[in-house]
Amino acid sequence: MNRTKPELLNLLKTHWLWIWFWRLTLVFSLSYAWYCFYVPSNDIVWAENYISAQNKAFQSDKPIILFFTGKWCVPCKIMKRQVWADEQVRDVVNKEFIPLIIDVDDPDNIDLLVRYNVAGTPITIITDSNGNALQWRVGGIGKSEFLELLRESSSIAINTI
Repeated sequence: MNRTKPELLNLLKTHWLWIWFWRLTLVFSLSYAWYCFYVPSNDIVWAENYISAQNKAFQSDKPIILFFTGKWCVPCKIMKRQVWADEQVRDVVNKEFIPLIIDVDDPDNIDLLVRYNVAGTPITIITDSNGNALQWRVGGIGKSEFLELLRESSSIAINTI
């Protein structure tokens, strides 16, 4: 039963169990990679930039949601898929807030990163129309925690008027 090294390598390459093991590993790896980077579209009405978000907030007297993200940020993508794409979140955000996505890698957003002391992603900050932070959450959050953040922020914004 003494086999040489080439015989063992050949057995590993041709044995049906090993072939299926590597096929399944490939399928699961590709599926997980797709899951991490797939982000569905959503029907949230996003502001184009911070200035337009502030103008809309002044005109409508609504708080602003600042969502700091990056193209490389996997927790951000999961949050976009599980929170931002949800119908209940969409309805509340579009009705009561001015949402803005801020790419932390965009050099045009450096002033906002410094102003709100953003060092990582995802970070969600709710501000009044003047840009004063009312509430914030660091890290990925689920739908229920996000809706609770919106409820708290909405009542704070109403009480500061």
